[in-house]
Amino acid sequence: MAEEKREFQAEVAKLLDIVVHSLYSNKEIFLRELISNASDACDRLRYAAVTQPELLAGDPDFRIRLLPDREAGTLTIADNGIGMNHDDLVENLGTIARSGTAEFMRQLSGDAKKDVSLIGQFGVGFYSAFMVAEQVTVVTAKAGDAHGWRWDSDGKGSFTVTPEPNATRGATITMKLRPDEGEFFEASRLKSIVKRYSDHIAIPVTLTDGDKEETVNSASALWTRAKSEITVEQYKEFYHHVAHAFDEPWLTLHYKAEGAIEYTGLLFIPGSKPFDIFHPDRKQHVKLYVKRVFITDDCDELLPSYLRFVKGVVDSQDLPLNISREMLQHNPVLAKIKAGLVKRVLSELKKKAEDAPADYATFWETFGAVLKEGIYEDFERRDEVLALSRFRSTAGDELVTLDAYVARMKEGQEAIYTITGDDLAALKRSPQLEGFLAKGIEVLLLTDPIDEFWLPAVGRWKDKEFRSVASAAADLGTVKDDGAAEARTDEAPADEISTLIAGLKLALGDRVKDVRVSQRLTASAVCLVAESGDMSIHLEKMLRQHRQMEQEMTRILEINPGHALIKGLAAKAKASGTDGLEDAAFLLYDQARIVEGEPPSDPVAFARRLAAMMEKGL
Repeated sequence: MAEEKREFQAEVAKLLDIVVHSLYSNKEIFLRELISNASDACDRLRYAAVTQPELLAGDPDFRIRLLPDREAGTLTIADNGIGMNHDDLVENLGTIARSGTAEFMRQLSGDAKKDVSLIGQFGVGFYSAFMVAEQVTVVTAKAGDAHGWRWDSDGKGSFTVTPEPNATRGATITMKLRPDEGEFFEASRLKSIVKRYSDHIAIPVTLTDGDKEETVNSASALWTRAKSEITVEQYKEFYHHVAHAFDEPWLTLHYKAEGAIEYTGLLFIPGSKPFDIFHPDRKQHVKLYVKRVFITDDCDELLPSYLRFVKGVVDSQDLPLNISREMLQHNPVLAKIKAGLVKRVLSELKKKAEDAPADYATFWETFGAVLKEGIYEDFERRDEVLALSRFRSTAGDELVTLDAYVARMKEGQEAIYTITGDDLAALKRSPQLEGFLAKGIEVLLLTDPIDEFWLPAVGRWKDKEFRSVASAAADLGTVKDDGAAEARTDEAPADEISTLIAGLKLALGDRVKDVRVSQRLTASAVCLVAESGDMSIHLEKMLRQHRQMEQEMTRILEINPGHALIKGLAAKAKASGTDGLEDAAFLLYDQARIVEGEPPSDPVAFARRLAAMMEKGL
């Protein structure tokens, strides 16, 4: 097979440009990335060799070698891990073969400084070599294959792949360093970098300096060491390795479970939100080891999806080494490990919430929307997750707990009131809130999609029912007025309002379920509400956006008899009849739709009616 030349995927080309020019404040990070990849390759082969020992073929001792050559101007990193075949090379080094790539690229702003943290969350791994190299060559052979391949690129848009008959198992990355990167030929510099960033790698990292070869890392799995022997910096660097992340961990949890089931967990909660946290596959990101042998990083049975923000490793002493991924699905040992992990994580979050509420609020802003999925999905721990939940409310800017809300409830208030929507600022201005605000009743402002699902599933917190303000206006009469609300005295007479309502119903027909006087409106003229038991307007909108619902539901139009516009229309309807009400009826209806984030029912007719009304006013 002859040499083939290929172009980088557009996303890779864009990544490379940012990586080379502005990604890292200190370029030495490239070494950490390449050693981390080499370690993963060795881990994968060690697992494969449990059932296929012939893959080790007389070379059972894993190692990662650093070979600086000042004379040739190169730095080489070689491993004897699982290696790559032709398709692996093209896929891994020419494209970004990861779920969420499109979303990741959509989020790039084009401003390199702003994109740095986002790219850090995505992980650049191999491409970091181009920070220091003007040319990169990879020679590799996949374990079990008879021959190998060579990959070459200057990182400027294309790469070549050619057969390499003499390649040995693993991957050898040779970087032709730029003239100003001479520091990476120095043995002392390389040692200090490995010690700082890769000491936790469980595979020996050796450095060849002249005739001398020495191991420069501890070569023991970090999670097997005593906590007292591990520094904060070492934990942080292990987090960077295991999570392929560049931020600081918000929480580090290292413990050993002993008893009927023995396992060690070294878990981290990130300090920033991964770009793919809401990807539809909702995969968790904890690596499973058995007796220090890597098994898989794709084990959905290790943590529930609502804890998918947790990164790290779990090492079991009780699972068999040759366990398959299919066997993991219904394994009772793994089920007990999962229960123990969930209990420990939720317990640590509770402790953090109690001891450092401001710090916990930071976590909640980052991952609260994910953790809340547990309210809906984990019946057994529902109350635990609800107690950990924090909410925005009309009481102020601080996050509130459900217990704090209940403690502040007004005399006569029997329910916890909620309103759902997409945008916090828009919710705060919603006409639905007016009557509640006038009486000083606190309302929870819920803006996460999962809120529409857990609320009806849960129903209540302790003895207090959750109730949407959209269907709870009647409750306003039962809550004791603390004097803040003004009495509604300046309203249109009842007979005029009755005539107006009849005219509005006639004009709007089956576009509305009903037209009625509102108990909730104090400042707005109209609003649309759901009938008790109907789907909320926000949920309906979500389902239509995802094409899970075609037809719009009809709603109730409420009018405010104390609003000047309604009073004027009511007087006119009483004096002149309802014949000329059609334009006003549709303008009121469309106004109510716009407030709910919906377009006018007929935009062209809406514009015509609005222009005509303004013309009359002038």
